[in-house]
Amino acid sequence: MADSSAFHLPLLLFCFLFATGDADYRDPRQPLDARVRDLMSRMTLDEKIGQMTQIAKEVASPQIIKKHHIGSILITPGGEPAIHASAEAWMDMADSFQEGSLSTRLGIPLIIGVDALHGHNNAYNATIFPHNVGLGATRDPQLVQRIGAATALEVRATGITYTFAPCIAVCRDPRWGRCYESYSEDPKIVQEMTEIIPGLQGYLPAEYQKNFPYVNGSGKVAACAKHFVGDGGTTDGIDEYNTVIDWDGLKSIHMPAYVDSIRKGVATIMISYSSWNGKKMHTNYDLITGYLKNELKFNGFVISDSEGLDRITTPPRANYTYSVEAAINAGIDMVGECENLIIVSQDFMHGADLLQVMVPYTYIEFINELTSLVTKGAVSMSRIDDAVERILRVKLIMGLFEQPLSDRKMVKHLGSQEHRRIAREAVRKSLVLLKNGKDASKPLLPLPKSARRVLVAGSHANDIGRQCGGWTMDWQGQSGNITAGTSILSGVRDVVDQETEVVYIENPEKAIVASSNFSFAIVVVGEEPYTEYEGDSKDLRLSEACYSAISDVCGAVECVVVVVSGRPIVMEPFVDEMDALVAAWLPGSEGGGVADVLFGDYGFSGKLPRTWFRRVEQLPMNEGDAHYDPLFGFGFGLTTMPSHGAGVAAE
Repeated sequence: MADSSAFHLPLLLFCFLFATGDADYRDPRQPLDARVRDLMSRMTLDEKIGQMTQIAKEVASPQIIKKHHIGSILITPGGEPAIHASAEAWMDMADSFQEGSLSTRLGIPLIIGVDALHGHNNAYNATIFPHNVGLGATRDPQLVQRIGAATALEVRATGITYTFAPCIAVCRDPRWGRCYESYSEDPKIVQEMTEIIPGLQGYLPAEYQKNFPYVNGSGKVAACAKHFVGDGGTTDGIDEYNTVIDWDGLKSIHMPAYVDSIRKGVATIMISYSSWNGKKMHTNYDLITGYLKNELKFNGFVISDSEGLDRITTPPRANYTYSVEAAINAGIDMVGECENLIIVSQDFMHGADLLQVMVPYTYIEFINELTSLVTKGAVSMSRIDDAVERILRVKLIMGLFEQPLSDRKMVKHLGSQEHRRIAREAVRKSLVLLKNGKDASKPLLPLPKSARRVLVAGSHANDIGRQCGGWTMDWQGQSGNITAGTSILSGVRDVVDQETEVVYIENPEKAIVASSNFSFAIVVVGEEPYTEYEGDSKDLRLSEACYSAISDVCGAVECVVVVVSGRPIVMEPFVDEMDALVAAWLPGSEGGGVADVLFGDYGFSGKLPRTWFRRVEQLPMNEGDAHYDPLFGFGFGLTTMPSHGAGVAAE
């Protein structure tokens, strides 16, 4: 397929340009509004509804795209062309899909999207940056902007033009399985971190139209602010559940980052699976159309979450006709409908029996249902036109009509050393030092590089997959060395003196530690990878093996414990046993950044982006609450100075 596509695509593009002549919508010299109007005037209802439809890569083909006039493709997590696929293989896949769109009557190009949430995390050998919770600890919006720019280049290096990022949720309860996708419990920090949007899309030109989408050329991608709105405030942190809060609270906590995102030209906004005061967000006309589109003047397009329409009812798809009508009339412009995926009942996520619904050809059902609703007058033609106008506007702004195919010169950006340096800097700045010495006058950190014998222990010390977390090479993430990178153990071995012996034992017995004459120990423990509702937790505890490693090692030798997690976890009973404690969050592929700071090439500077609780019974607990009694308060973080004369100027 790849060779055939490479042969036919230039010919298709050539023939299309001549077949359409000097049509206004094909002429980049024409005003944007004129191009949109011209194209809209040529489109049939089938072509318009096709543009509103996003299908999964697993069911996409040039033939299906052409037949149904499909507007967008979703590359699902784990949906790479092949295991360890090259950038060129990704481009071949993307271009083969575009073959279908360019061969249609009007040749409207696809927008191809992927969950590039902390780098291009589905592509082998890509740079994996720290998850958002760690970036919130840096308090460095300009660093986050550079991460966005690097991510855009790596996504474009695989022929993809759209990322479903950033998540601008304000996580108010760490029991939520998506809390690591949130920059902070503090809406002001989340607002500041929307600087990733200019990184992904480019900075707005002077005098650019206010609240208008903007994507600057072939080195940038369309961004997606999500999940609108209140997804981080659900009761008990239950994923996709109900956020109970008044309008003033919603506006002051969960809405500010959307205002900033729109001001910075974000191209798309994704709707949350969750509800606000009992009303499903996918059906909330007042918030989607009334507030987002009419009051905030958002001019990009609104997209559903994947199979978001299915989950409007309980059980899922109980009345799909109603779901389509309610969602489209609420103001959703593009609908993500996958195929043959298992839908898990929301009741199951809340403790009921498992209900699975295997749904074939859902995109065809969506197209048929929406066509029928328009024919009956239940969905107006003006609503369809509003949706399609927004989608076409974004595609034209992106330059997809002028450059629909992959740029092979971009492949050099995937996993580049420059991007890995940025990621390593982000790791260093994200680390939060919570304890340094049982006696504050005798700090353990920074560690000496010239120590005779160092023990490294724990489940997360030599595991790139675990230090990357969820949304890495697969939906739920994986353990093991799943992509190119540096483990924390490798980073330690690289940074210490050549004469220093580094011994790695994942779960050493206390007696062995005590009798082995170690100078000190580094214990790296943490959470297993998880994503979405699979990560919801009622107890927020690590495995017993992790806690045993802390007790067995720290009870026998001076130790620093490094916690690799997407959120604060139960730690109070063990803090007294440790000499030092570091929150490393989910650092990504560049684990060497942890060793850089432990051994003093750089100082600790990170601050807690969220409150570290004592007991789960306190939750939810955020700064300013009447019952606020944290183990470590929001914004806490000890500092150290570099001890080896390196690094500060390089920051």
